[in-house]
Amino acid sequence: MAAAETDRDAPSALCSEFLNFSAKDTAAKWLQVSNLPKEVYQHLACYVPKIYCLGPNLNPQNEDLLAQLLLQSPLEWYLCGEEPSVGLAKLEQNNQPSQLCGHVFKVGEPTYSCRECAADPTCVLCMQCFLGSVHKEHRYRMTTSGGGGFCDCGDTEAWKKGPYCQKHEPNISDSSQKDPLANLSDEMVARTYNVFSIILKYAVDMLTWEKEDELPEGLEPPARGDTYYCMLFNDEVHTYEQVIYTLQKAVNCTQKEAVSFATTVDRDGRKSVRFGDFQFCEQAKSVIVRNTSRQTKPLRVQVMHSSIVAHQCFALKALTWLGQIIRYSDALRRILCQVGLQRGPEGENSSLVDTLMLCDSKMWKGARNVYHQLFMSSLLMDTKYKKLFAIQFAKNYRRLQTDFMEDDHERVVSVTSLSVQLFTAPTVNYERLQSDYVKDDHDREFSVTDLSVQMFTVPSLARMLITEENLMTTIIRTFMDHLRHRDLQGRFQFERYTAQQAFKFRRVQSLIGDLKYVLISRPTEWTDQLRDKYLEGFDAFLELLKCMQGMDPVVRQVGQHIEMEPEWEAAFTLQMKLTHIISMMQEWCASDERVLIEAYKKCLSALTHCHSGFTDGEQPITLSMCGHSVDTIRYCVSQEKVSIHLPVSRLLAGLHALLSKIEVAYRFPEQLPLSELSPPMLIEHPLRCLVLCAQVHAGMWRRNGFSLVNQIYYYHNVKCRVEMFDKDLSMLQAGASMMDPNHFLMITLSRFELYHIFSSADCRKRYSRENANKDVVQQNNTLIEEMLHLVIMIVGERYTAGVGQVECSDEIRREIVHQLCIRPMAHSELVKALPENENKETGMERVIDSVALFKKPGVTGRGLYKLRPECAKMFNLYFHHYSRADQSKAEEAQRKIKRQNGEDSVLPPPVLPRFCPLFASLVNILQCDVLLGILGAVLQWAMEPSGGHWSESMLQRVLHLIGMGLVEEQQHLIGSAEDNDTNFTLKISKPGEAPANTPSILALLETLQNAPHLEVHKDMIRWILKTVANIKTTRECTASAPPSDSSGHSQEETVRDKDKAERKRKAEMARLRREKIMAQMSEMQRHFINENKELFQQSLDELDPSTSTTLEHSPSSCDTTLVCVGPRRWRAGGSERRQVVTCILCQEEQEIRTDGKAMVLAAFVQRSTVMSKNRKRPPHNPDKYDPLFMHPDLSFGTHTGSCGHIMHSHCWQRYFEAVQAKEQRRQQRLRVHTSYDVENGEFLCPLCECLSNTVIPLLPLTKTSCSSEQPDLNQWLNITSLQMKALLSAHRKAKAADADGVDMDGVNDCPPPDGFKLDYTPKNLYSSTIKEMLTTFGTATYKVGLKVHPNEQDPRVPIMCWGSCAYTIQSIERLLVDEEKPLFGSLPCRQDDCLSSLTRFGSACWTVSSHATVQNHFIRLLAALIPDPRVENTPCILDIDMFHLLVSLVLSHPAVFCLDSSGLSADTAQLHFLHLVTVAHIVQILLTSVPEEVQMEQESGGAEREEEEKVCMLYNTLRTHLGSGLHEVNSGWHLWRCVKAGILPYLRAAALFFHYLNGAPAPPELHTLDVGEWEALCGYLCLPSNLLQLFYNNRELMEPLLHGWCSHPSVLQGLQSSVALIRFPRESNHLIELPGDYSALINQASSFTCPKSGGDKSRAPTLCLVCGAMLCSQSYCCQTELEGEDVGACTAHTFACGAGVGIFLRVRESQVLFLAGKTKGCFYAPPYLDDYGETDQGLRRGNPLHLCQERYRKIQKLWRQHSITEEIGHAQEANQTLVGIDWQHL
Repeated sequence: MAAAETDRDAPSALCSEFLNFSAKDTAAKWLQVSNLPKEVYQHLACYVPKIYCLGPNLNPQNEDLLAQLLLQSPLEWYLCGEEPSVGLAKLEQNNQPSQLCGHVFKVGEPTYSCRECAADPTCVLCMQCFLGSVHKEHRYRMTTSGGGGFCDCGDTEAWKKGPYCQKHEPNISDSSQKDPLANLSDEMVARTYNVFSIILKYAVDMLTWEKEDELPEGLEPPARGDTYYCMLFNDEVHTYEQVIYTLQKAVNCTQKEAVSFATTVDRDGRKSVRFGDFQFCEQAKSVIVRNTSRQTKPLRVQVMHSSIVAHQCFALKALTWLGQIIRYSDALRRILCQVGLQRGPEGENSSLVDTLMLCDSKMWKGARNVYHQLFMSSLLMDTKYKKLFAIQFAKNYRRLQTDFMEDDHERVVSVTSLSVQLFTAPTVNYERLQSDYVKDDHDREFSVTDLSVQMFTVPSLARMLITEENLMTTIIRTFMDHLRHRDLQGRFQFERYTAQQAFKFRRVQSLIGDLKYVLISRPTEWTDQLRDKYLEGFDAFLELLKCMQGMDPVVRQVGQHIEMEPEWEAAFTLQMKLTHIISMMQEWCASDERVLIEAYKKCLSALTHCHSGFTDGEQPITLSMCGHSVDTIRYCVSQEKVSIHLPVSRLLAGLHALLSKIEVAYRFPEQLPLSELSPPMLIEHPLRCLVLCAQVHAGMWRRNGFSLVNQIYYYHNVKCRVEMFDKDLSMLQAGASMMDPNHFLMITLSRFELYHIFSSADCRKRYSRENANKDVVQQNNTLIEEMLHLVIMIVGERYTAGVGQVECSDEIRREIVHQLCIRPMAHSELVKALPENENKETGMERVIDSVALFKKPGVTGRGLYKLRPECAKMFNLYFHHYSRADQSKAEEAQRKIKRQNGEDSVLPPPVLPRFCPLFASLVNILQCDVLLGILGAVLQWAMEPSGGHWSESMLQRVLHLIGMGLVEEQQHLIGSAEDNDTNFTLKISKPGEAPANTPSILALLETLQNAPHLEVHKDMIRWILKTVANIKTTRECTASAPPSDSSGHSQEETVRDKDKAERKRKAEMARLRREKIMAQMSEMQRHFINENKELFQQSLDELDPSTSTTLEHSPSSCDTTLVCVGPRRWRAGGSERRQVVTCILCQEEQEIRTDGKAMVLAAFVQRSTVMSKNRKRPPHNPDKYDPLFMHPDLSFGTHTGSCGHIMHSHCWQRYFEAVQAKEQRRQQRLRVHTSYDVENGEFLCPLCECLSNTVIPLLPLTKTSCSSEQPDLNQWLNITSLQMKALLSAHRKAKAADADGVDMDGVNDCPPPDGFKLDYTPKNLYSSTIKEMLTTFGTATYKVGLKVHPNEQDPRVPIMCWGSCAYTIQSIERLLVDEEKPLFGSLPCRQDDCLSSLTRFGSACWTVSSHATVQNHFIRLLAALIPDPRVENTPCILDIDMFHLLVSLVLSHPAVFCLDSSGLSADTAQLHFLHLVTVAHIVQILLTSVPEEVQMEQESGGAEREEEEKVCMLYNTLRTHLGSGLHEVNSGWHLWRCVKAGILPYLRAAALFFHYLNGAPAPPELHTLDVGEWEALCGYLCLPSNLLQLFYNNRELMEPLLHGWCSHPSVLQGLQSSVALIRFPRESNHLIELPGDYSALINQASSFTCPKSGGDKSRAPTLCLVCGAMLCSQSYCCQTELEGEDVGACTAHTFACGAGVGIFLRVRESQVLFLAGKTKGCFYAPPYLDDYGETDQGLRRGNPLHLCQERYRKIQKLWRQHSITEEIGHAQEANQTLVGIDWQHL
């Protein structure tokens, strides 16, 4: 206890010392001394330990206050030489405001980048600058910041145009060139220098201090106590759970405390977990180390002396203070930068900034964050010092990165993350920093290496760093250092990945990011020095690629399946990361001819070096075919090693295309080594790679498992294909363009292992010889198809700039066309299908409108682009980026469109652009002998129906190739008449050579066009023949004189005409046949109906009893008006009461009768706050709460809904038992939730799978007799009051008798009136099954509505049932108003059935409760209307919801009425209840009406005069009773308007209620939205249309009632209290208003801090759409306990705000979250759409989002209909992954 005592005394001693302290005097003293540092240190040594870290519980407010007084204020006095507030204000006045914004982003804050003007994606604006800039009119992208970067507004290098917003626009007048220090006096500069150097040195020393028990020289405290802290540090290895568990054991704290410790450690990087003497802390340390060292390295824990911790706390404060001070003036910032970068005594790397950078990985997160912020606001905001800092950074780069790789923090907190600020400037210790980061154990965002983005992305800085610090080479070498695993050939080798390696590999990838920053802006002019350094970097890069060439080779498995999947992901991850870099390298090369030539040479020699072991023991062979022969080597892809990674070849392919594009190849051929190229060497590896893909398709590599399939997938995937598949293709094109096409094709055949098939002399009779097994034939067929496809691609893919004469935009246009040929697509799908460049752009926006039309979305779905019809002619069936599935879909879609347009459905090859000269010779492939030989062979095989010896797709490809040849020839003829080098038609019409003398291709086609087994290809063959004829004609025209119609052509025509006629005839026949059949069928049908006439008649009548009765039997009992309540009400005849329904489970029909089998309706009961007007009301205690009277604020209600499906009760019980049994079995098998909770009685409706938790029994309409004269109100009131007295005394007697068994005399007897039998027990009419169901539903409503355990005997069961009935009717009435639908006739039948069964159930539920209980409820309910002194605690009239009162009275009355045999009718009672409650409601409305602001008195005609006068009289009567409580109102018109508007919802609800209770059809006026609604309602409810007559016609009765209501004490209190009264009509609740622009929400969320963990940013801020509260979801800090388990903030909020149902918007994810209870939830599409009509869940695309009102209304409708739970149920049934989520933690 001693410690605590001294703690308590300490402050008083300190206080006196603090009060006598004067900052001014201290500063004055400091001005005199000679050794200032020593003085300041002494001052700190004395005061810091007295302020900070005095006990286990830190008190930050107090500490900051004292630090400001005792430590900062003397420094500020010294700095300014006067009162700091005055001095600093002066500085601020003289300061030129910076043009750089420099706002540092918080986590989750919105950032904006302009897709049109940003130099690269790292250039971002904060929201304020963005709104004031020109970019908000451009195409911008919006993202949320991860924290730590800053706003680039004002940085001219970051923006192509519009660098300034309005706020940072520079004024032209100021010459900002002059030195900011000129504004300060010399003394001030000197003083600032002194203060800054002392404080910065102090802070750096303290933050990099490593001793745990002593302080730096000069800071030792005067007195040392034995007080220590046990300090726990963060790492990225241990999980939250491990830390929490360990802490609970080590410092025996509760789980809550441990969670809070862990959260702080994660947030700040360290936290003291124990305070006390050395021994005490050491013990905790040993426990923690012991507990966490089993699997991994232990958590880092230190026992530190409290004075050290105190100084470290102040050091952070001092850095923050420096950051604040330099904001006042640029001059101070400049001085701080000088102090920081000044070299220390040790020379190289000894400045304070260097010290901080190099110790980065040893500091904790909080310290890193503070000093990074300081760097950002000082060094990086000053252009001169940014450059100097960048150089230091680059110098230390290697070491920093290495440290980081070894460290286990995240990059965000690492100084290396600053690289983006520097390198993306086109100019650092880079190696050293990065290597620190790779070793370090924090995340990169907290590492100093993360600052690279701030420097490397500035173009000028990046160029400077390349030329002066050789940055490119440094980065690449650092990268190579960290990937040490190589195989014998020096290639990278990625072993099985351990978590540790994967972690490190992720770190290493950040280096690639830095390289990307450096390359992101291409130089516009090159200097010789830049060329040299770039090429040096290029060399280093080639070294890296050489290590990748051929890595991860695969060998085909034969015989048995591969045992262990090889590691392939690492290599592909590397490839994906490098994709952009490789492209950017090529772009750099392309921007300078000399660089390009040099790079090409270097790349070629690198490739030759890789190939130097080319033979690999493969022996040379000679291939000959069709009279040509070529020397090559024997190599089988299916037997040797083959690798998919060939980056060097691919880079060369890219450069080769660039030579052609920039025309260097034609202008400086002498500088290029083109003559030395060996084309066979160039094509060898890419060809092997493509053959590998073909063989995998053919199923030859099945035994190699999934890793190979995945590799092939990624090879073609849009993320990799640009630098993989596409480049392999262009390499083959480059090689083939330099070879004899025949030689090229023979080598290709040989690699495809097909040479033996096509080279034999009788290859056209392929299968006479080869009767090999089926599989081999199948494989070879696929290989032939793939080989033909490859040839099509080599000749046909010309849309790469440099290969064909095209622009980049043509390439994108073609990609889009081919995507849209598959089907119309949304914008996001198109973006995904197109490759992104390094700026995350696809270039699609520039061209999309020229090829597609946009169609906007409806309330669901998304906007789609549809191909413009004129672009369909670009369609190429063998487009090289189609997968097989895409290809068949596209073919199907295109043929369908052609058929719809009535065209021929042939898909000919499209017209292609011309090749560039360097590639021009590729066309010759089409007419070379070898290809013609292959085509001829396939056509020959196709002569006979396939026995599996050739395939349809093979033939289709052959026809396509022939088509391509013809199209080329046509283009040639049009383009150049004189050179006839392409004479394809001639070649295909020549017969084959001897000996076989085979028919020509053309002859084969002529034969094939009539072959019956080739129906599918007929149109294509016909198209080819027609084209050949056209070409001949054209040639003859150009060759000879006037054209004569060639016979071939006319013959063609006649053939076609014949064909057409034939088709027509067939169609006509078919039509006639169809008509005949139809006629026969309808004849048979008529016959059947005539024979079974009576059967049909009967069923027609039964089908629709309700409508037919309404029309025919017009109510006879009374005048033709329809009335639903009272003695004159409409009564159903016997036939109309009969209701027959079918059970959905056993399909049996059943009439609904009171004594029959029970029929039930699946129903879902839930608590609801949808209509609540008071969400602040605390939830009631379920055990004590009495729900008899509903408060008008409807704060909690019970809603019943149903899907409307009917079952027998016994069928349902069987079904439910089966569900329960299945659930128990499932629980034993596997512990996953289902979408319904069987323990709570939930099940899915067997028919529609709608979530239900009980069933409502269906009951028939009750029979009622009607005697002639019925008592008026006066008589009825007298009779009723007598009955009540008698009942009350009887009940009290019974109670007293129960109490002591003695009949007490004290209870005075009230004799019952005539015919009222107190002891009468009515006979229960209902069958046992119906009684059982009545109990079931009643108990379920009670259990759910009150959240209690079921108990059939509880007196509150009937109350809950009546309440649910009233609440459901009220909510449906509101729904109809909100959707502007008429009161009757517009409800879907499920709601209709639900309401009718609910009200009839309500009128019967008293039969299964204790009668005395229900009678007691009735007495209490009636006492609220007719005040009765003997009934205590009745609520006042202002605290009762009148409709609930009416429903409860009407539904509880039968329990009293059954005792009465005097011939009174129940209808009379219903009518009188309605009248009384209506009057009470009018009074309620008048009491709560708002006095109208003075308005023009609207003169109404005489029509409403009477009403207005009467209402004024009534209001004044009320004023006489209540006096000052009511304001004076003179306008009768205003009052009558209030009453009419206020009572309408009540009347509508009453009409619904009596309609369903008594079954009276509604008058036609209520079936439409008409003006006559008021009169129709009053008539239907048997009320006068001037409601005040109810009061004045029975005035002598009503006056005492009025007096009774007004004299209730609560009325006056309620009127005078400050709490707002509920006004009528109650407005419908809406979901909250959302802003039109989504970024406003993001901004709101980014300034939201977690309410629990002081000022920390919330990770998942979530907005409640019902009440607008912002919550901190999905985090440990805001978990609360609810009913014994921990739940997240959202779940807890749903119970307070939505009775367990919640609708939230997760702001960072842009998705709507529905929650119900603790275990149910689902995600729902948000109401925000981008301009393309798509939602962006997860904000991945970053397009601006705007609110779509229709979608928001749809969510609101779901909520108002109480369908949220149902929606969740459907979502979880449809998507099983939703079931596994722990919703309660959100």
